Amino acid sequence: MEENQNDIITRINDHFNSMSKSHKAIAIFIEEHYDQAVFMTAAKLGETLGISESTVVRFAAGIGYEGYPEFQKALEEWVKNKLNTVQKIGAKYGRSSQSEILNSVLSADIEKIQDTIVNMDTAAFETAVNIILEAKTIYIVGMRSCEPLADFLHFYLHMIRGNVQLLRSTSVSEMFEQMIRIDEKDAIVGISFPRYSMRTLKAMEFANDRNAKVITITDSIHSPMNLYSSCNLLARSDMVSIVDSLVAPLSVINALVVALCLKRPEEVKNNLEQLEYAWNNYQVYLNDEINFIDENAMLNNPLRKEEADD
Repeated sequence: MEENQNDIITRINDHFNSMSKSHKAIAIFIEEHYDQAVFMTAAKLGETLGISESTVVRFAAGIGYEGYPEFQKALEEWVKNKLNTVQKIGAKYGRSSQSEILNSVLSADIEKIQDTIVNMDTAAFETAVNIILEAKTIYIVGMRSCEPLADFLHFYLHMIRGNVQLLRSTSVSEMFEQMIRIDEKDAIVGISFPRYSMRTLKAMEFANDRNAKVITITDSIHSPMNLYSSCNLLARSDMVSIVDSLVAPLSVINALVVALCLKRPEEVKNNLEQLEYAWNNYQVYLNDEINFIDENAMLNNPLRKEEADD
């Protein structure tokens, strides 16, 4: 789906870094609660955020609108286009067979991976690997549709190294509480794609202010996620329907995990052996997963290794 580079959300993202504290609060509220903000007057929006009506009006002017009415009209248009997405899907795929839809979507994902390969900065990738290996603590943040990507990276980094913290939050303040000890010895990986998450952006800004290393996984050099990062891993992500295509970003994360494993093979092997020991001796997967090759050995395994030795 092509995006209007002059739409209201793009304008907000482009100006965010230079905004005042109160203007940033307005920007975050609009991006997180656009379905409510679209019906608010300048006075109501200001009351909701605890700021003056004139500040809201200045915010609208600051991102290029002549006044709040023009700003609100632009927001209405953006929300309308957002809600019309389902109709656009029907126009594109309405007469397609299920197999044609499957082929179309998978082909589009293949194209995104190929485009990511061509445009990936290999030096930035190598830098990201080294940062993750050397940092005291790694913080990972991904909101909304990017949350599964953050979960995936956290799961495997936890197997490779210790001190990995996944940030989960419904507000910026809660996120800061989880990051309160971040410093120059630490690193954060921020994952965000359109619509960009302001909570993720604020977490990266906070980490940058505390001199932590900042790695971003996002879609382009124009992404606001790059404002606080010197190590940018770009992966193409388009919205082919109401669902964001995150195949290419997941492949980049997968490549990161493989590269990290190859950098420290002995440590990874030792961690996996300890996990296997725990799985076997405490029968962690007994009622959870079935391994048709090793299931008999698992069922006959004693609860404690020491009991077998007796």
